[in-house]
Amino acid sequence: MDVEAAQAIAQGLKFLGAGLAMVGTLGAGLGIGILGSGAVQGIARNPDAAGTIQLNMILAIAFAEAVAIYALVVAMLILFVGG
Repeated sequence: MDVEAAQAIAQGLKFLGAGLAMVGTLGAGLGIGILGSGAVQGIARNPDAAGTIQLNMILAIAFAEAVAIYALVVAMLILFVGG
């Protein structure tokens, strides 16, 4: 195998690894959707608790979004750091 073919395979594997790292964002997206749905249903059932439900929803969404950001950072590291 020549050098150009080895470099092309390495580049392709980097792209594949970065794509697989971004699979973690699927869980974050689903989690945020489920949290939003549950919060809307909870507020619809008990409007007096809207403030508490909304506060807890925003906090949980922030934690779920952090997982997506970590996945993005890992993907960027795979693409742009190293040889």
